[in-house]
Amino acid sequence: MPLTTLIVDDEPLAREGLRMLLSQDPEVAAIHEAKDGREAVAAIRDTHPDLVLLDVQMPEMDGFSVVKEVGAEHMPAVVFVTAHDQYAIQAFEINAIDYLLKPVTEERFAQALARAKLHINLKPADEASRQILSLLETIASPRRYLKRLAVRSAGKTVFVDVEDVDWIEAAENYVQLHAGRSGHLLHVAMNTLEKSLDPEMFQRIHRSVIVNVRRIKELQPALHGEYVITLQNGVRLQSGRLYHEKLKSLAANPF
Repeated sequence: MPLTTLIVDDEPLAREGLRMLLSQDPEVAAIHEAKDGREAVAAIRDTHPDLVLLDVQMPEMDGFSVVKEVGAEHMPAVVFVTAHDQYAIQAFEINAIDYLLKPVTEERFAQALARAKLHINLKPADEASRQILSLLETIASPRRYLKRLAVRSAGKTVFVDVEDVDWIEAAENYVQLHAGRSGHLLHVAMNTLEKSLDPEMFQRIHRSVIVNVRRIKELQPALHGEYVITLQNGVRLQSGRLYHEKLKSLAANPF
């Protein structure tokens, strides 16, 4: 049957590559694009695609947030696209319709598209919704939090223990890990990484900053409910006003 598709990715080259692969299939009747999560939500509601190729790691609203915003019961078939988030890949293998690992190869894309077509033709909508909800629960509620991170740089992989990380800073589609005198760039969305970190150790203090609470030396109230946070190494960070209550509770003793 003719397929209406939607490509969601914040990288233009990635969208172009997926469009080229989709255009080779004679059953694909229409290809729409969205460059971020908000556009994706609107496009899904407006065009009702049969299949969505959904990037996991996007700033502001990631792929999982798109599904939550639309509602699993209203989502079409989804093939998730990810870079090198090994935890997400394992979850997809357990619950997914399918996933694609960047860079996407033609052979792997053909397999995913065939699997998606089978899913669309054979699985009832309520079963698809249950499958998506199962995936979201797996991602949102991991059984164990990350103990270390694998950072790829200059052709090698460096392992960073999360307890050695002082603070984390958003950098577009990446995050910058600050660990002592070292800095490491990791290709993952801030929201995705936050869900995989132990909240007893790491707290979001700003939309673009996560801090290791064990490294906090001082909290100083500032204007509009914000705080200036001083770490043990002397680094000073500014909190966002939306995180006032979190920091206020952090500054209180349990007695």
